[in-house]
Amino acid sequence: MITYWHYPKCSKSRTGLALIEERGAEVQTRVYLENAPTVEELKAVQAALGVATVEMMRTGEKVFKELGLTKHSPEDELLAAMAAHPILIERPIAIRDGKAVIGRPTEAIEALL
Repeated sequence: MITYWHYPKCSKSRTGLALIEERGAEVQTRVYLENAPTVEELKAVQAALGVATVEMMRTGEKVFKELGLTKHSPEDELLAAMAAHPILIERPIAIRDGKAVIGRPTEAIEALL
């Protein structure tokens, strides 16, 4: 089962979901802007991604700057910001069996299929 953090308005997110479905993988979508992950869930996904917190964030979002965040902000501050403002989470994210990938490029999802 792939858990897919999805944003339906995003073309990359839609393309990634289509790839998963074309391959016949079982998928559970989570529209993360409506059902924001907790800080604990974000930490687990970060560990599964194997990246720094800031690497799973959309640093170009207006709210990133409005919150006074930088790429050097403390990890806990960045995680709290994503939980409170899920628009900051890079999309899409696919998670399976303790591993995760950011679907940019979409082909990155193939590592989980």
